[in-house]
Amino acid sequence: PDAELLARVREGDEQAFVALVARHHSAMLHLARSFVPSAAVAEEVVQDTWVAVLKGLENFEGRSTLKTWLLQILVNRARSSGVREHRSVAVGDATPVVDRARFDASGAWMSPPEHWVEDSDDRLLAEGLAAEIRESLEQLPERQREVVMLRDIDGLSGQEVCDALEISEANQRVLLHRGRSRLRAALELQLGSGC
Repeated sequence: PDAELLARVREGDEQAFVALVARHHSAMLHLARSFVPSAAVAEEVVQDTWVAVLKGLENFEGRSTLKTWLLQILVNRARSSGVREHRSVAVGDATPVVDRARFDASGAWMSPPEHWVEDSDDRLLAEGLAAEIRESLEQLPERQREVVMLRDIDGLSGQEVCDALEISEANQRVLLHRGRSRLRAALELQLGSGC
């Protein structure tokens, strides 16, 4: 589907570009929002990314998926725009992590921090939980937040995250584990130890 749209966009088909934007814009906006301080700035970064995509379309060689290429451009634009809060994390992060036994072999939590909303009466509680999760995500070190957002919120594969952030698979796994551990610890403090 993306390859077909890409071919049509390269031929100058504006409707194909509109379809491409419709397919990826929402995910790109969501990802950009994790890099910048406001929704307006995120929208600007995404628009800049689409302009860069149009300008660089002929250079796309297909060595990665179109989605990965788009996200790579987006990440680079967000970082180079200078609008992101600057946070630094020491390479030798000595902060203790949550016990590995809390995660299964795939890295998912053995027991989630909160039950999914099952009826509309719990909606307010769910909105409060979402706010707590957003706040906890914001407290993560930059690289951990990026990896957790891409993997657990945007649903990218490990390889897609590695390609988009230009990091090794081992680094991605460490950042994901540490980020999930810190997120869980923060949520346990905020929501109680029953997580």
